[in-house]
Amino acid sequence: MARIRNRRKPVAEMNVVPYIDVMLVLLVIFMVTAPMLNQGVKVDLPKVSSEALPQDNNARVLTISIKADKTYFWNMGEEVDADQGKKSETATALPKLVTVVSGIMAENSRQGKKVQVFVRGDKTVDYGAVMAVMGGLQQAGVGNVGLITEAP
Repeated sequence: MARIRNRRKPVAEMNVVPYIDVMLVLLVIFMVTAPMLNQGVKVDLPKVSSEALPQDNNARVLTISIKADKTYFWNMGEEVDADQGKKSETATALPKLVTVVSGIMAENSRQGKKVQVFVRGDKTVDYGAVMAVMGGLQQAGVGNVGLITEAP
């Protein structure tokens, strides 16, 4: 009797198990390293002219200025203090500015008057100083803040 051999035919399918293993290893590597990367993009902002913010003629205007040495000035009036030609009050520290703005907001709300608040900062003042002022204004009860810029 002749012996019949059972020969296997070659498998023509691709074995993807090693590729799945490599993919999972890469996924773990990216998941571990992604939080360590610095977030953010360096952007040079262009100088453009912007439209003027609408002003409420019945509201009083509080203009807060930040100088390069991080001293704060404020001016309460009927219009925006676009230039520093007007007489302004001075505060050397942010807590004093917050206290003054809180008083101004409370006084005007007792009188039933609205107050529009605008912030203008020197171009050499760092972003953190402007954000600190905006945080202080929020603590003082200011809901909306406008930023004053200069036309190019």
